[in-house]
Amino acid sequence: MLRTFAAHKLRELAEGASVPVINGLTDHSHPCQVMADVMTVEERLGSLSGKTVVWCGDGGDNVLTSWMHIAVAFDFNLRVICPPEFPPEPEVLRNTQKNGGRVTVTADLDAVKDANIVMTDCWVSMHNSDAGVRQQRLLPYQVDAAVMRRASPKAIFMHCLPAHRGEEVTDEVLDGPQSVVFDEAENRLHVQKAIICWCLGIEGPK
Repeated sequence: MLRTFAAHKLRELAEGASVPVINGLTDHSHPCQVMADVMTVEERLGSLSGKTVVWCGDGGDNVLTSWMHIAVAFDFNLRVICPPEFPPEPEVLRNTQKNGGRVTVTADLDAVKDANIVMTDCWVSMHNSDAGVRQQRLLPYQVDAAVMRRASPKAIFMHCLPAHRGEEVTDEVLDGPQSVVFDEAENRLHVQKAIICWCLGIEGPK
């Protein structure tokens, strides 16, 4: 398992390895997190099929990229709400839409309307050198109570944690009744065990 920054390091390891290599995280993608996210959605809302997932914040986020990847395999709508300065990776967006993934990108927060799942992530990562600019441009995309009121009344809020309270999400939302962030965090454990079992050819419990 490799958790790194540059995605090319993961590819180099996989090309030279004689065993499966698990992508623990790169700047580009975070598939292990998204598997835990899907498990959490299924626990709380049932099948992801037909649901509307709304992402608020940085369009280039690695968690969002992995959500775009799975949009091809799962039957759901993904709305990305982000400032024009921080859009999704163009190639990822093109490939997702080309292969049938229903992804739309907008700067309009009205796109939260009727969402079943609202999610975000930290605005500034360790590899970002433009923290001040990012925080200023992304502030209008903070997930607060007003944003959640636009979503479906039974919508859940998700965040991969750790969260920067008062930046990408307010305390009211993070600690509120719609938040499932701690179930989401717990599910990382269960999903990662399942991934290891799959790599080793071990059947899990029935």
